[in-house]
Amino acid sequence: MSSTLIGIDENAPVITRDSIMIEAPLPTVWAVHTDIASWPEWHPGVGSTTLLTGGELHAGSSFRWVVEGLDVTSTVRQIQPPQRLVWGGPANGIEGVHVWVFTAVPGGVLVSTEESWSGAPVEADIPYAQQALDASLAQWLHGLKDRAEASVPTHP
Repeated sequence: MSSTLIGIDENAPVITRDSIMIEAPLPTVWAVHTDIASWPEWHPGVGSTTLLTGGELHAGSSFRWVVEGLDVTSTVRQIQPPQRLVWGGPANGIEGVHVWVFTAVPGGVLVSTEESWSGAPVEADIPYAQQALDASLAQWLHGLKDRAEASVPTHP
């Protein structure tokens, strides 16, 4: 595995960075996030997912998904379980790169994410694209938090 970290397109016209604290163990958060088939169950913006490659997620794994009406085919560009996941791909002329970082901290996991969008549709209406990406990542993080925390057994 390469030690060089792959990141977002820092020159893209739209970039969003966000994070959330999740009160669940790192293996739980990672498992929820990387179970792509379950995304529609906890992320209301995701309509469907289809894994295009079998087995465990690895660099080169691809999946097709519909998010907020966009039909996206993403390819995993880097994976370092259970700490880092990077994917990217095109959707209707938009090139997206999405980085996820999972850090165990006292009380749970800090999930940090950043995503870049570039392409003609983004350039045509940067303020709209920025708002859409900001809202999408916030919704994703809160859905992940709710699902992961609900997966943790409670002790009386």
